[in-house]
Amino acid sequence: MTYDAVVVGAGPNGLAAAVTIARAGRSVLVVEAADRAGGGATSAELTMPGVVHDVCSAVHPLAATSPFFRTLPLEDHGLAWVRPDIDLAHPLDDGSAVALSRSLDHTVRSLGVDGDAWRDLVDPIITRWRDLADGLLAPPVPPRHPLAMARFALVGALPATVLARRFHGRGDALLAGLAAHSCIPLSSPFTAGLGLVLGVAGHVDGWPLARRGSQAIADALVSYLTSLGGELKLGEKVTSVAQLPDARVLLFDLGPRATVELLGTRATPRVARSARRFRYGPGVCKIDYALSAPIPWTADDARRAGTLHLGGSLHAIAEGEQIVTDGRAAPKPFVLVSQPSVFDPTRAPTGVHTLWAYCHVPAGSAIDASQAIEDQIERFAPGFRDVVLQRVVRTTTDLEASNPNLVGGDIAGGALDRLQLLARPRLTLQPYRLGDGAYLCSASTPPGAGVHGMCGHHAANAALGHELR
Repeated sequence: MTYDAVVVGAGPNGLAAAVTIARAGRSVLVVEAADRAGGGATSAELTMPGVVHDVCSAVHPLAATSPFFRTLPLEDHGLAWVRPDIDLAHPLDDGSAVALSRSLDHTVRSLGVDGDAWRDLVDPIITRWRDLADGLLAPPVPPRHPLAMARFALVGALPATVLARRFHGRGDALLAGLAAHSCIPLSSPFTAGLGLVLGVAGHVDGWPLARRGSQAIADALVSYLTSLGGELKLGEKVTSVAQLPDARVLLFDLGPRATVELLGTRATPRVARSARRFRYGPGVCKIDYALSAPIPWTADDARRAGTLHLGGSLHAIAEGEQIVTDGRAAPKPFVLVSQPSVFDPTRAPTGVHTLWAYCHVPAGSAIDASQAIEDQIERFAPGFRDVVLQRVVRTTTDLEASNPNLVGGDIAGGALDRLQLLARPRLTLQPYRLGDGAYLCSASTPPGAGVHGMCGHHAANAALGHELR
């Protein structure tokens, strides 16, 4: 059989590409090396029987606000969002916490003296959010909604450390935690914009969790794909495109280097050179916990939050992220935490809770940062270690071994600094197209990391506009 398209890799972007092609009435097959679909959106019993952990992504602000996902009937295919009371809490050393929630008024009150400054900053972005999301989660050329995008760029192009000067109390800490998701120094251009995207997405659509784990997102995409006539083949590792069935186009939910290795001589020298030059960012050290009780956070808002940013002040977070960029382990790292079982009882048996935590570390290092991570949790939740039943630590090398797309433990699909923030995987007007009949659809293409499916959706549209017309 000859397919219109074969997709290699069943991560969220590979599945999004396949769904886009199937919705256009074309035949499509997805081939995945693992025994289940999902890539970075999978769940598994990592610590104890019956305790479900998210293997990589756990919290999904960009999935909730994704222009593509919002057009899909994923709820009809088993996906249910869980929305915590507070989307994000940022504990501080005085025992309080800044709370980001869908209610802008609640967030403004939480920020105290910086509340009005935060409202003035984000309210205009919230008003234009649907247009902005459509533009920000799309290829940079041609620009969508250029006027809204230009207005956003006035603040979004700034380093987070510069935009933070608007605040005089707790607002700079909130912005720092949001911007630190970029995995680059907070003094870098565009880190303010990356932080604002996550913050405003929280106000508009929240930072939800998938009921039963992130695997539910992948499972819903697979269910919808097969309802459209698409096919999925699991447990088949592709080592050469020669082993794939005949297809008019091939799409790869892989990194640039892995893709050109598979393509061999079908990749042009220019494409191969750009793939070899593609840069990856810092990795992460991740810990999954089974707990005997919820975390004893000092701040009440932290107990009611689905996600937490641990690091304290802007200065402390910026210093820790710079240390990692310089190739060292931060002694007091910025730590991201999710506590899903507080809001989703399907994650663990009665009396048991789950915790997901990671910090940034140098790429490819075998550093076990568990001591530093737990010190940061204890800093804001004294007695945390007393409720730990089991823990599983995974270093950057462990993460890459389990998912080759996580090169050096980089969960962002490539560094987001300098030109590579916009020119992914290379500087071209056709970022998804690798040559005749070959497309890259992974997070190494615009708009980058996040379980939002937009990379796959745009790559598939590029294929539909060329070979599959």
